Formats: sequence, structure tokens, C-alpha cells
Amino acid sequence: MQSVDFGKAASDYAAYRAGFPDRLWTELEELGVHIDGARAVDLGTGTGTVARALALRGASVVGVDPALPLIDEARKLDEHADVSVDYVTTTAEATGLKTDSADLVVAGQSWWWFDVDAVMTEVSRLLVAGGQLVICSFDWLPVPGSVVEATEALIVDANPEWTLAGGTGRHPRWTSDLERGGFSDIRTMEFDDDTPYSHEAWRGRTRASAGVAATLSAPDVQRFDERMARMLADRFPHDPLVAPHRVFIAIGTLPAGTGSEPR
Repeated sequence: MQSVDFGKAASDYAAYRAGFPDRLWTELEELGVHIDGARAVDLGTGTGTVARALALRGASVVGVDPALPLIDEARKLDEHADVSVDYVTTTAEATGLKTDSADLVVAGQSWWWFDVDAVMTEVSRLLVAGGQLVICSFDWLPVPGSVVEATEALIVDANPEWTLAGGTGRHPRWTSDLERGGFSDIRTMEFDDDTPYSHEAWRGRTRASAGVAATLSAPDVQRFDERMARMLADRFPHDPLVAPHRVFIAIGTLPAGTGSEPR
């Protein structure tokens, strides 16, 4: 597998990668996830989109990510949003945070980058009994004829080692991960979202993907972006364009007797 460094794409990631739609937080609350007043940890926080959303909804949040350039961008965005989040530059598998210090752990658009067994051990250590783990994704969908399908074809042509094309936005393995981690009351749900992007924003969002700026050289990224601009002008001249996405959520609760009791 290629070495992926999202720190190389930090500026595009901060400027152009859309965060989860607001509906996610409504759905989580309806599924019994308690955000307001929770001590939350956001694993793989990136530029802090999930961490900020949690903080804006009343949680006390620590964001964890190994890429300092991403965390630097997160702090700038936090200041602009007038929100406070603490950040730790480390991995999800070894956060260094205190045992039994979280009521809620969230991994948004990041779970596939982790060592699942190691991160499950760490999450179980961080959570109090009755605490919740939320794993969620916001994936583009390569619907036939869509700008996503055309974009994935460009990425594969520029980077044949990229293997993430053709996804369905569904992650059934996450329920098995939660079961193996000892979690109970496991639930999943999904919904689709047609996300608008200007041409400029879609190019920036694509540059910030794992198959482009996070793995390719700067000259290759430049060549890719030029091809993308031509493709959009020729095949998708409407601006803004619509990119189909799917949100997928898996939730588990740490049973009593596993950690300390909630506050």
C-alpha cells in the first residue's frame, strides 16, 4: 500500500473538504448518542470538522491526529468558528489520554486508517462504562454518469496504486469490529446526500484525497489538477455541480463492568 500523508494536503483539506452534513448530528441524537455535556475524543480529527461540530453542540472535545499540519489548520478553523478544542498530535492507537476520560469517542472518515485491534483496546481504555463509540463515514459515490465516477477514473489513471475507487459508502465490517471490541447495543444507519461543489471546490476536495496530494508528487498533483479542470469544463460545465455522497454510521456502547461508571 502507498504511504499516505494527509499533511501534504493540509491547506486543500482545510479549504475544500466538506464536513459531515448537519443531519448526521440529528440522526445521532435520535439514536441516543449524547453530545451536549459529553467528554468527547475525535480520532483522526484531521482539520477538526467533527471536533468542531461536537464542541458547537456542547461537548468538551479532544482531537487526535498524527499530522501536525492538519492540526495547525484545525486550530485556525476553530478560531474562525469561535470554538475551543484541545488537540493531541499522536495516533489513535496510543493517544496518551487518561483512562476512563471519555463519554464519547468518534472516528469520522478515519476508521480504515487504524490498526483496528489496537485502536479498539485504546477506545475501551478511554471510555467509561456506558460510553459510546461512533464510527462514521461521508463517502462520495461513483454513480454512473456522475462527476464522482469521472473523477475516480482520473485518479486511477494518474495513480494506478490507488485502490479506493468504486466504493458503495457502506461499511458492514464495522459491526464486526464493534462486536470483537466487546461493544453492545450495536446499531447502524445510513442516508444519502447530494453535496454541491463549485468547480474550484471540487478540484480542491479531490486534490485533498488519499489518491492525489496525499500520495503523489507536487508536479504530478499539478498535472492531475490541470486534467481535472479540463474534464469539468468539458463534461460538467454547470457550476456548482452536485456530487452524490453517502453517510454511514455504526454505534456501539461499552458495557457496564468494562470501565468506570459515567459521571
